[in-house]
Amino acid sequence: MASSAVLLDSSFVVAFHNNRDVHHAAAAGVMDEIQSGRFGRVLLLEYVVLEVLTVLGARRGHETASRVALTLLGAREVEFVPCSDHFAASLETFLGQRSGSLSFVDAAIVAVARMHSGSRVATFDRDFADLEGVTVVPA
Repeated sequence: MASSAVLLDSSFVVAFHNNRDVHHAAAAGVMDEIQSGRFGRVLLLEYVVLEVLTVLGARRGHETASRVALTLLGAREVEFVPCSDHFAASLETFLGQRSGSLSFVDAAIVAVARMHSGSRVATFDRDFADLEGVTVVPA
């Protein structure tokens, strides 16, 4: 199993980059903890980038989405995770869920989080609550 990490969910990234988001202040606080190294490596799945850019483009416009894309992909402290190698595990997680509440992107985050011992998911999405092998921040 890989070392501990924090995986960034779309809801967290959007809240951090959208000062109009109801969770913006909480995201900024957690981001300070993330940048301090408290949670270990910072992982950003390819699928999450796609989702974030789509949401920000719709809510805040192309210019904001483009700026965030360059910020995310240029951040030295963030490890970009291509998803091809994780597709099978993501699909297994998606198909195996009982409630059907996880999107495919969320299932991918869960699958990768479970591969990293002691990892956390930075999210405001309630669908991650009470999932085995997943710890959410902020709690």
